[in-house]
Amino acid sequence: MELSVKGGKGTAVYDPSLAAFTSGASSMAGMTMTSREAKQQADVTAGAGTATIAATKSANGGVDFTATQKVSSFAETIKIDDPDSGMNFPLTLKTPELSVDANGKGVRTKPLLDLLAFAVANEDEAALKANQAELKTLLQAALPVWERIDGTYGFKDFEVESPVGKFGAKQFSTAFGMDGVSQNGKVGYAIKASGLTIPQQMLPAWSVALLPTDVELNFGGANIDLDTMAKKAIEAFDLNKNPPLSEEFGDALVADFLAKTPKFVLGHSTVKNGDIEVAMEGEMTFPGKKPDATVTVDVAGYDKIVAALQEGAKSDREMAQAFPFALAVKGFGKTLPDGRLEWVVNAKADGSVTVNGAMLKPADAVQDDNNGADLNDGTGQDDSSGGSDNGGAGAKLQP
Repeated sequence: MELSVKGGKGTAVYDPSLAAFTSGASSMAGMTMTSREAKQQADVTAGAGTATIAATKSANGGVDFTATQKVSSFAETIKIDDPDSGMNFPLTLKTPELSVDANGKGVRTKPLLDLLAFAVANEDEAALKANQAELKTLLQAALPVWERIDGTYGFKDFEVESPVGKFGAKQFSTAFGMDGVSQNGKVGYAIKASGLTIPQQMLPAWSVALLPTDVELNFGGANIDLDTMAKKAIEAFDLNKNPPLSEEFGDALVADFLAKTPKFVLGHSTVKNGDIEVAMEGEMTFPGKKPDATVTVDVAGYDKIVAALQEGAKSDREMAQAFPFALAVKGFGKTLPDGRLEWVVNAKADGSVTVNGAMLKPADAVQDDNNGADLNDGTGQDDSSGGSDNGGAGAKLQP
């Protein structure tokens, strides 16, 4: 890899007691970078750019910081040539402005620097094993590593040139946020795009009306107990053993983690195109390592979707098969006061599925260990079906 920066300048103030830069600013006139691998190469260019950082002592220990960066005329060309997989194509990403915004709360900069110093001083394996008690103390002191970290990448007039055509978005951003090591942590991702353009030459004409122009996806996790796992692992590991943590301990740790009911969360997310809007949100847990999910889906302009599929059915065999399914799905929907259709889907760990409280699929058959008899009588009635009490009222799906 080769990196070249033109006109680079920077100044900053470092506070040894905080182990952090309390203020700083940098700029450059331009940058180029090239990287080469056996089956892939990348070339990056960028114009003028600026960056800032500021940090203060956090009220609860550690450091609170903010950081920003802006780069103009960013372009990256990736060329892949892999004879084994048959992949051979170029890909170019462009944006006239790339921005980065990040902030952190309670980042344990000093304990993390102490850990780095320990690693340098105990590079030898024998020394590391002999001093593992100190390592455990330092690891405990670094928890929760940070209270919260958030960051966003933003792109204006984003373009992706590919062999199948050009993809683009007037505004495109990706965001990430994560709590530190805690007993009830959250992690979240967000992807937003507006003014989307998608190559149409490879698509059937009827599908163009369904192409999204605006997308907002929000997803992540909640009830994540990393604190218990981390503290138990730090206390239990022994570098003199191989492996340092036994397989039985690892299995017990995972079982304990799942017992705290961590959740996959689908936040309010939308896909839009003209008069069509699909909105969804829900969550999923894993009791007994089996998924238990509730998802609410609202659609405005469902009739336009059906009309597009009906048009596609005239020339596309697969759409001809999908069209009756689309009509059947509409039959399960609940019409809301504003005219949208809504489906509240409950999929339980027992295998049952209900839509707006109506049984779509009964619980899976349960086998008696003694004679293998099917305890599902086939009536499709199950008191544990998990039907929604809100009857698809749409209360959750408010933009």
